[in-house]
Amino acid sequence: MKQILIFGLLPGVIWIVVMILVANAMYTNPDLETNDYLGFALMLVVFSLIFFGIRDYRNKKLDGYISFWKAVKTGVLMALVATAAYVGIWLFYYYLFAPDFLDVFSEFLLNATPPSELDSTTKYLDNIRNWYSNPFGVALITALEVLPIGLIVTLISAFILKKNKPQTDEA
Repeated sequence: MKQILIFGLLPGVIWIVVMILVANAMYTNPDLETNDYLGFALMLVVFSLIFFGIRDYRNKKLDGYISFWKAVKTGVLMALVATAAYVGIWLFYYYLFAPDFLDVFSEFLLNATPPSELDSTTKYLDNIRNWYSNPFGVALITALEVLPIGLIVTLISAFILKKNKPQTDEA
């Protein structure tokens, strides 16, 4: 489906650009301050493209009607395409250009952590290092950064956009 590719790749490309910009910023500016709320809001905005993708599919291919489950299926496929693009580029970027990313990320995170939370942050980083010990773990943890938000946006979009065909009485 054309809509799935377009509205799946578009968020994927946006995520790729953001991911590379943030990773490069961490390398070049160790005093960089991030904002989790801003990151979450950005995820919602980027994945709102799923809403427009489902709507486009409903209006152009289904004569303005779509069931909740068909909308969910369409949105999930869009979210999976976006996530696959994000994960694929991150694996490429991580292994070829930033193999020391975990060291940079660890230093960055530890510098931003209040002293009272250093133990929990250190345990978190150890867990991340464990996941990053093989490409499958890297892919899984990277997918889990964005896919849940894509699925939530999909469910909300499907609920808003569902429109069943009117029933006709045939006597």
